[in-house]
Amino acid sequence: MNKLQTKFFLTKKKEKIRYQFNKGKNPLAVVFLHGLMSDLTGAKVKKIRQICKQSNISFLAFEYTGHGKSSGTFTDFGITDWIIQSKEIIETIIKTKKIIIIGSSMGSWIGSYLIKKVKKKIVGFIGIASAPDFTKEIMWKNFSRKVKKLIRAGQIYKMPSSYNNFYPITLKLIESGNQSLILNKKIQCNFPIRLFHGLKDKTVNEKFSIKLAKVLISKDTQIFFQNNGDHSLSTKQDLSLIATQLLRLFKNAL
Repeated sequence: MNKLQTKFFLTKKKEKIRYQFNKGKNPLAVVFLHGLMSDLTGAKVKKIRQICKQSNISFLAFEYTGHGKSSGTFTDFGITDWIIQSKEIIETIIKTKKIIIIGSSMGSWIGSYLIKKVKKKIVGFIGIASAPDFTKEIMWKNFSRKVKKLIRAGQIYKMPSSYNNFYPITLKLIESGNQSLILNKKIQCNFPIRLFHGLKDKTVNEKFSIKLAKVLISKDTQIFFQNNGDHSLSTKQDLSLIATQLLRLFKNAL
C-alpha cells in the first residue's frame, strides 16, 4: 500500500520533479509538502498517503529540486524555487477544486506562502513542526560574523544537523528565503488551520507555530502541542493525532 511509485514531472524550466499522485473518487485532494532535505520516504508521508487511499481521497506528494530523486543539486536552489515548483505541479496535477495542504517544517512555510498563489480552493491547512522564515529567524540571526562572512563570500557553510550530517547553507538559500518571508504578513484563510508541534523539538521552537497561527487568519485555528514530540513528529502517537485531525477535515470538506 505504501510502495512508492516513481513518476517525474517536468517543470517549465525543464526540472525533473519526482512525485506520487494517487487519484481518489472523492472531490478532494491532499497535497503533502516535505521539509528541508527530506523526501518521500518518511513516516509522515506514508501515513498520510495511506489515510487518503483508505478514504478515497486524491493524494499528491513530490520532492523539490535538489531533494530525493528530483533533478538538481541542493545548493543551487532556494525557497522561491521550491515555491514556484510546488505551485506549478499542484496546478497541473490537481484537478479537483478542494485541496487540503499539509506542510512539514519548511513545507509548512511553502504551503502558507502558496495559499494566495494556488488558484484552486483550499479547504484545510495542516502545519507539522512549522518553520516559517527559518532561513532568517533560525539561521541568519544566529550565525556568527565569521559564518556570515563565509556565506557572503559565496562559500557553503556546513550547519550541524541532528537529522543529517549537516545542512549546506548557501547565500542563495538565505537570499531566497528573504524574498519569501511570511511572518510579517496576514493571510486571510476561510478554512480550518491545524498546527502540530513537539515540545521537545530541538530544531524549531514551538513559538514558530504560534507565530504562524497569527499569520494565517482563520476563525477555526487549533494548535496541538505534543509533550514528548520532537521535530519529526513521526511516532505512532504523533501520527495518530495528525490522522485524527485530518479525518475530521475530510468530514468537514466533503
